[in-house]
Amino acid sequence: MNKKELEIILSKLKGFQNPKVKLEQYITDATVAADIMWNAYHNKHINHKVVGDLGCGPGILGFAALALGAKKVYFVDMDKEALVVAKENKKIMEKLLDKKIKCEFLNVNVKDFSEKINVVIQNPPFGVKKTHHDKLFLVKAMELSRVIYSFHKLSTKDFVNKFIKDNGFKVKYFYTYDFPIKQTYWFHISRVKTIDVGCWCITKG
Repeated sequence: MNKKELEIILSKLKGFQNPKVKLEQYITDATVAADIMWNAYHNKHINHKVVGDLGCGPGILGFAALALGAKKVYFVDMDKEALVVAKENKKIMEKLLDKKIKCEFLNVNVKDFSEKINVVIQNPPFGVKKTHHDKLFLVKAMELSRVIYSFHKLSTKDFVNKFIKDNGFKVKYFYTYDFPIKQTYWFHISRVKTIDVGCWCITKG
């Protein structure tokens, strides 16, 4: 499978059916998801690894990891409706890949997740509705794993870098994206708006 084939597969997955603005639920673009997970795969952080997709929503990042050879993915989200969609996407992925995939769906707050994993991947709320909400995800990710891929608004780069350093991690790789936000809520005027987003690959020690 090449990156374009991965993108095509991910584009067939379902998005949020009832997105909740308080949880800042937005669909992760298939092109972005394919690119970051392709990079993670080539960084040797995916194949045969146990992955936690925190705040997974419909699960596009976790399913990309499974398509690229992850041993198992934990899909973690406090929104039951999002996990219903993720379970539907599991069936779609198994059909597209023509194989069974190993994963587990956990309807819990990320702070209550404690399974043993190798890698965290996450596209958390950016803290627009709840200040530093994404920081809470980073804190939990750092408790769980020595390798983390985490999306944040590019405008918070200095804050994120300092937080990473202060907690004994370092930035291994850094990727930037024009992240498309589709018209999702009543207050969205444009059909599609792009925001500047970074994805930090951080490691411990």
